[in-house]
Amino acid sequence: MAGRIEDYALIGDMQTAALVCRDGTVDWLCLPRFDSPAVFAGLLGTDEHGFWRLGPAHPAGTQPPRATRRRYRGDSLVLESEWDTDRGTVRVIDFMPPRDGAPQLIRIVEGVSGRVPMCSSLRMRFAYGQVTPWVHKVGDRTVAVAGPDSVWLDTEVDTYGENLTTYSEFTVAPGDRLAFTISWEPSHKPQPSLPEPEVALVNTEDFWRGWVEQCTYTGPYREAVVRSLITLKALTYAPTGGIVAAPTTSLPEDIGGVRNWDYRFTWLRDAAITLSSLLRTGYRDEARAWREWLLRAVAGDPDNLQIMYGIAGERELGENELHWLPGYEGSSPVRIGNGAAHQLQLDVYGEVTEALHLAHMTGLARNDYASVLQLKMIRYLEKHWNEPDEGIWEVRGPRRHFVHSKVMAWVAVDRTVKLIESGEVDGPLERFRDLRDEIHYDVCDKGYDRRRNTFTQSYGSRELDASLLLIPQMGFLPPDDKRVIGTIEAIQRELSTEDGFVLRYPTSRESSGDENLDGLPGDEGAFLACSFWLADDLAMIGRVDEARRLFEKLLVLRNDLGLLAEEWDPRRQRQVGNFPQAFSHVPLIDTALRLTAAGAFRS
Repeated sequence: MAGRIEDYALIGDMQTAALVCRDGTVDWLCLPRFDSPAVFAGLLGTDEHGFWRLGPAHPAGTQPPRATRRRYRGDSLVLESEWDTDRGTVRVIDFMPPRDGAPQLIRIVEGVSGRVPMCSSLRMRFAYGQVTPWVHKVGDRTVAVAGPDSVWLDTEVDTYGENLTTYSEFTVAPGDRLAFTISWEPSHKPQPSLPEPEVALVNTEDFWRGWVEQCTYTGPYREAVVRSLITLKALTYAPTGGIVAAPTTSLPEDIGGVRNWDYRFTWLRDAAITLSSLLRTGYRDEARAWREWLLRAVAGDPDNLQIMYGIAGERELGENELHWLPGYEGSSPVRIGNGAAHQLQLDVYGEVTEALHLAHMTGLARNDYASVLQLKMIRYLEKHWNEPDEGIWEVRGPRRHFVHSKVMAWVAVDRTVKLIESGEVDGPLERFRDLRDEIHYDVCDKGYDRRRNTFTQSYGSRELDASLLLIPQMGFLPPDDKRVIGTIEAIQRELSTEDGFVLRYPTSRESSGDENLDGLPGDEGAFLACSFWLADDLAMIGRVDEARRLFEKLLVLRNDLGLLAEEWDPRRQRQVGNFPQAFSHVPLIDTALRLTAAGAFRS
């Protein structure tokens, strides 16, 4: 049985990632890429769908013991879990070395005190738990083969097969160090090289230590900021620079419901805001790689701009349901691919343009084609900004004139006007200035409820939307504008949970009075990014102490390793949604930077 979402730790090699539960079970791993079929899919099903459990032995029919404590080794993605048992203490070190050849997941068992009986149970199931591989020995190695995939197990510990599972039973004493490694290789190729676990451990720690040293942030809550940066780096697909929104699919926004989506792709919006956070904290190489990924993915064709792409720039992300998986805690269907890929979301043009603008302002080396692309995007917006779209939240109901989409269209034009004014590129400056003014007037005229003194989710709607919190942050209106303050206060009043966190928008018909507001049944939790946005806005309008208190409440929601999912379920008091979520960790970083600049942490 899968653990709570916050029970998991992330390890990865910047091409894929695994989730390790508190009881020492790897319940999720896709090989060889983030978006490949899972080898361990127990997270979305049962043990029958694949897992790897390594920890103290326990009686058959009982739950495996949970680690007494766990942590990342310093500023790294190397996980240490320790169990205190009646026989002694044992430590398991889990990590995935940055790839140089075959992808590897390495687990080192270390005796700390006493003599602790241990057990490794490895059940590989390919194709998201659907395919049972042929498992056999090749010399001292164990290999599982099915179709195009082979996974090799290397360990000095004796293994045996039973019930379509590979077991190892052994005892560790103080000073013992026993390693287990699985490596993936295409099944038609020769077997991968033998692993060197101890060397790989040193190299992995050195890599992360060196990467974190580039961080320029030295303010309060640096630990939370750095852990979020490491998480964002782990979600970056190193060969191309694409950034996945999360390494998982179908972890539910509503436990037991249907709001289950595949996030193992690169959303332009998510990647653009990730780029902004990386640039603000000193990481130019990642920003440059993402910009190059963007230019390849869009390929000079903004008329056909997608809101998301595959991690190598793939355009076809067809959505399918895996009927053999029951879903996390019965949340079905389990989906792979994402049908929202071809939605019209006009705000994406603003996020991408803002990211390119920030890259330019922070001194990233100029790329002429990036400027050409920016001009092409504005010419597209000239023709289409006043059309309805699906909006930032990818609603599966009817298209609307979402206020946030129009605001971000204004951002795209505004930043391009600034680019032309700087003399970096030539363009129709007066025409774009007129377009900027036209969009601004349209939003203020049609998207603002004068009686309630608040902007609304869409033209003609009475509903609110947390994305309206970005209006002052994007510079659309100044923070002291009465319409901005009124919107912030309305969102606090109407979209906040009892514990002060923020919903994206009302989902139920009872609360909205709007049939099929987002086209889906059920509800969802508080959206963590929106809650960070509220803290930003409170700081911007001078309510700095209140902003700091909300920020610190949000930090408490992180799991013991500093990780956040997409949402917080206020009823169940637990994290929900795909995990860990870039769209939660980015605003954590941004809010820390904003509050530090506002002096929120001064004694």
